[in-house]
Amino acid sequence: MNPHPQFFESPVRVPGQGDAPALHLLGGPRVVHGGRRLDVPEGSKRLLAFVALHGGRVERRHAAGTLWPSGDDLRAAGNLRSALWRLKAAGIDLLDSDKCSLSVREHTVVDLYVLYGWASRLISGNAATEDLCALKWRTDALDLLPGWYDDWVLLERERVRQRLLHALEALSRQLSRVGRHAEAVESALVAVSAEPLRESAQRALIEAHLAEGNLVEALRGYDAYRGLTRRELGVEPGRELSSLIRRFCESARSPVRQGVAGRV
Repeated sequence: MNPHPQFFESPVRVPGQGDAPALHLLGGPRVVHGGRRLDVPEGSKRLLAFVALHGGRVERRHAAGTLWPSGDDLRAAGNLRSALWRLKAAGIDLLDSDKCSLSVREHTVVDLYVLYGWASRLISGNAATEDLCALKWRTDALDLLPGWYDDWVLLERERVRQRLLHALEALSRQLSRVGRHAEAVESALVAVSAEPLRESAQRALIEAHLAEGNLVEALRGYDAYRGLTRRELGVEPGRELSSLIRRFCESARSPVRQGVAGRV
């Protein structure tokens, strides 16, 4: 798998893999193979997603029992066989199966795995230059399996959201360090728009403004967030964020410092 994902305006675009098929779970599920989108049969979508979301390998019995809980084991096993048959009939040969297990084929590219790899490198501080990409997608387009409310989907959806928000904050700070201030602000804004009350996202945005020397923008952002927390939660922003603004104001020139005195 190419370790450097690229993004476009809706879901994650997986790296080019020649003839390898790509499974999109973000905004999906959908399958792309050879530059052509393949329609996933309705009766097979949950099976394909279930295997992919469980690390790419599951026991057949566990998959059948979870996806078709009504009825006995024989009926669930029959439904699983039918779902596999429909996938192959549609030209979607992404799953290997034997008597005991199901697994995603080795060379299949899964957009969620690409996103996780990108996010992990940013969060750990091991991002390559290619990982510091300009963001051209919207967070609503990165919704994992939208409209699905199975327990196994909800848990993974929250994990994706948290991983993405942490990665965006890390991305913003790393972009600031290399002088790419506009992209740093943009990255932090994506995180803030996804979760306006998240203080670490607001702090990343304010830090991006301060790194560029835009004190007024930072103060405007702080005031907006302060009003939001008061209105929605009845509390003030955390001490760390308030101290960040105060320290920067104290280090600014005297005329600026006098103009902002008492705001925090």
